[in-house]
Amino acid sequence: MLSLGPCVQVVLATAPVDLRRGHDGLVTLVRSLWHADPYSGTLFVFFGRRRDCVKVLFFSAGGPVVSYKRLERGGFCISHAPETSSHIELDAASLAMLLDGIDLRVVRSAPRWEPKREKRRIEGRGFQRAS
Repeated sequence: MLSLGPCVQVVLATAPVDLRRGHDGLVTLVRSLWHADPYSGTLFVFFGRRRDCVKVLFFSAGGPVVSYKRLERGGFCISHAPETSSHIELDAASLAMLLDGIDLRVVRSAPRWEPKREKRRIEGRGFQRAS
């Protein structure tokens, strides 16, 4: 089980992948499909043709890591992606639900609250003190 913070980026491939690929093969896919840096801390998720198996690629402590999961029954269900898209981005909570076998097509999340960002400038460093 992966334990992820809320700010972790997750990229999910929309097309099936040959899951016989190992670490190096998946790193090559990340670079060629998305021109992304596989060592950035982003988690890259790949499904097999039948969507009953998933591999998650990420970089940790000096090397790439591949996590593999196979469902005994059924398949992983994701939200629909546009046909022109090679990937979709998920948050950590959606990935956790997906890996638990939850159908993301029927899950609805509440709108997220985010604090207003203040523009402050501290004197002398391009910033201004708030009065």
